[in-house]
Amino acid sequence: MNIEWTEGFRITVKIADSEVTVSANREGLLSLARQLMDMADMPCGTHIHYDEYNSLEEGSAELIIEKVE
Repeated sequence: MNIEWTEGFRITVKIADSEVTVSANREGLLSLARQLMDMADMPCGTHIHYDEYNSLEEGSAELIIEKVE
């Protein structure tokens, strides 16, 4: 899967108690939306790992999104 990012994107993932918060600017939301739309056409089991080393802001929790049936 080709993951594309809109220039200037910012995304943060935080976990507090049992609550997960994904915060993103406009460019981050557009990037996530495109990636999720692309994933919808992929086979089950396809997944994307987001973390502070490849896409999320420093200090973010890791986020994995997986397509299931």
